[in-house]
Amino acid sequence: MSAPDSPAHLHALLQLGGRTAAWPAAAAAAAGLGRVVQAEEYLSQAQWTVLKSTECSYAIHSLLHRNLGLLYMAKENYEEARYHLANDIYFASCAFGTEHIRASGGYFHLANIFNGLKKLDLADTLYTKVSEIWNKYLNDHYQVLSQARIQQIDLLGKRFETDTGLDEAQEAEAIQILTSILNIRESTSNKAPQKTIFVLKILFMLYFLMMNSSKAKEYALRALHLAKKQKLSVQEQNTIQDLLNLISVEEAQPIT
Repeated sequence: MSAPDSPAHLHALLQLGGRTAAWPAAAAAAAGLGRVVQAEEYLSQAQWTVLKSTECSYAIHSLLHRNLGLLYMAKENYEEARYHLANDIYFASCAFGTEHIRASGGYFHLANIFNGLKKLDLADTLYTKVSEIWNKYLNDHYQVLSQARIQQIDLLGKRFETDTGLDEAQEAEAIQILTSILNIRESTSNKAPQKTIFVLKILFMLYFLMMNSSKAKEYALRALHLAKKQKLSVQEQNTIQDLLNLISVEEAQPIT
């Protein structure tokens, strides 16, 4: 078992505390203050360990500040939450890069704060940044794998397997973040339909790479419906139709 002050022990502590701290304010209130108090105890211990340790990585610092940011969001202390989420973004950027998906969660939660405070321009900018980060990541995987499928439904006729490159927790986080942004975009889709379609196409790629054809098709159809409703360009409509055609090929090719 890991020593109490070891990075491995701290990481486990942060993961445990994070699951409690991640409750939004309404859910925390409905569940009672017990969970928030428990999360605060975990994170206070974790913060003390980080202060004493010289071995904690940027990634652990990021995780600590992410969880503290979520905790203060649940407590509706938005100034403290913004401070910790800014630190989360800083340390995640040091560890992985400013445009990495590991930094996107901090941007997303910060956007939620600005959205709740009705600072809609700031929120919109951050939601766009999060969307672009996930679009680049998933599109890189999508392009490689879709080309491989075209060239290689391999010599034995086996379907080429897809892969998000994410673990189960990261896939769940991607779904949660992107569907939340989609809900926000759909509330203003009449003003900016392209932003809504952009997120729908990202969700298509995510579910396609997760080998969930029915969900991928659902998002592609929603994107096509909106593009037609808003009378977007024929090129945009054809791009979305290409996604649906890819799903048709996927469904027609049996798994062997």
